[in-house]
Amino acid sequence: MRPMPKLAALALAAPLLVSAPAVPGEEQVVADLYLDGALAHERKDYEQAARLFREAAEQGDAPAQEALGKMYARGEGVPQDFREAAHWLRKAAEQGRAFAQYALGALYDEGRGVPQDFREGARWLRKAAEQGREDAQAVLGALYSKGRGVPQDYVQAYAWSNLAAAAGHEKAKELRDLVLGFMTPEQVTEGQALSRELAAKLRE
Repeated sequence: MRPMPKLAALALAAPLLVSAPAVPGEEQVVADLYLDGALAHERKDYEQAARLFREAAEQGDAPAQEALGKMYARGEGVPQDFREAAHWLRKAAEQGRAFAQYALGALYDEGRGVPQDFREGARWLRKAAEQGREDAQAVLGALYSKGRGVPQDYVQAYAWSNLAAAAGHEKAKELRDLVLGFMTPEQVTEGQALSRELAAKLRE
C-alpha cells in the first residue's frame, strides 16, 4: 500500500465555510457574528475574523467553533496552536459538524494537539464519512485497508473507497482499484453490496 498523506494537513487546508443555517430570534445574532467573521476572513482580515468567530463560538455556534478551530490550526489571526484547534473542532464535531469530525479525526490520527489515538481518529472519521464527506470516506477506506484504528477489512475498505470514488474522489478510485487486487470474488460482491447499502443510507 502507498503511504497515507498527512491527514491533518489535507483536512485543514480546505476553505472556511461561508454559510450558516438561518435561525430565529437571538440565535440569529450569533449566526450573524459567524457570517461577519466569514466575510472578514474572505477579506484576509484574520484577526477580526478570529475575534468574531470566537464571540460566536463561545455562545455555542457550531459553524463558528469549526472555523475558529481551523484558524488555530493554520495560525490565522491567532498563534498556531493545535491543542486549541482540537478543542474547538471537538465542540463543533460533537454538534454534528461533518468537517469538524473529519478534521478532529485527522488530528487524532497524527497526534496533533491530542494524544495520538488511531481508534479515536477512525471513530471521528467514520462519523464524518457517514454524513457523506467524501474525503472522510476515502480516508476511512484507507484505514480499513491497513487495519489502522480499525480491524483490517478489505470489504469495508472497498465499500468506503468505492462510495467516495463514485462521487469523483480520485485518490479513492486508486485505493479501490488497489484493494481489489487483494480480494476474492466473494469479497468483491460483498463489498459492492455494502457500498450500495451505505449509499442508500446517505440518500435517506
